[in-house]
Amino acid sequence: MTADIAPLLVAAAPERENGERPWQLALHRLWRRKAAVVGFSVVVFFIALAALAPLVSPYDPVATNFLLVRKPPSLLHWFGTDEIGRDVLARMIWGTRASLLAGLVSVSLAMMTGVPLGLVSGYVGSLLDAVVMRLIDAMLAIPFLILAIALAAFLGPSLTNAMIAIGVSQMPIFVRLTRAQVLSVKQEDYVEAARAVGNPHYRILLRHILPNIVPPLLVQATLASAAAIIAEASLSFLGLGQQPPDPSWGSMLNTAKNFLSQAPWMAIWPGLAIFALVLSLNLFGDGLRDALDPRRS
Repeated sequence: MTADIAPLLVAAAPERENGERPWQLALHRLWRRKAAVVGFSVVVFFIALAALAPLVSPYDPVATNFLLVRKPPSLLHWFGTDEIGRDVLARMIWGTRASLLAGLVSVSLAMMTGVPLGLVSGYVGSLLDAVVMRLIDAMLAIPFLILAIALAAFLGPSLTNAMIAIGVSQMPIFVRLTRAQVLSVKQEDYVEAARAVGNPHYRILLRHILPNIVPPLLVQATLASAAAIIAEASLSFLGLGQQPPDPSWGSMLNTAKNFLSQAPWMAIWPGLAIFALVLSLNLFGDGLRDALDPRRS
């Protein structure tokens, strides 16, 4: 019996082509997608900018100078100044931290809650699965951004509460995706073989099922990060995210809306930054999806 099942367990091991591991093949496929490489490069640039903000910021982002109110871009202030004389470039650089932090923390929170719930729901099935999915369907019936705004308003205005609200709002997506993948993978022969030789359920979940559903979760995490950045900017624009005087691209747009005719640069730069970062994450996510799925190559 064991001899018959052993080949099935071996089938769970990743296949290799030309002696390369699957992750090496995925990297090669990803490298051939120029749009994904460009997107990844832009994301790395923003990450470096956020990490090196104290070193590369030309001015204190909260320092005011009422002699330099709404000055256009110049050699001293490359991106101009805002309504109270603060350097726009400095606030842009420091605001990168809020956007990236929101993307990282909220998506991590959504995955830490959604993936285990989806794993258990899809694997156990029965009444537990029915109850969980009805709750998830109810949450998904509410538009993502509306749910995030409602939760942020309930929790109170702050960047931390905004990240929690975004994470909770994105959690149902990961539950549904994980459950769907588990329902597919748990019917595979190597999972049935692992169950037949007496492996405990937690070992089957962690060793045989979870590793085989990681690729779609990684792709979803990348795309969810882009959505989280837009959500954080929206909440900050509404006054529910990063609070003044700390800089945030969304709060900068909120201030700039009152000076669009007199100082358009106040809105142009944060708007372009949000556009560039979100587009880059989506390009990288699309390329990652193709690289991790050989059928799309």
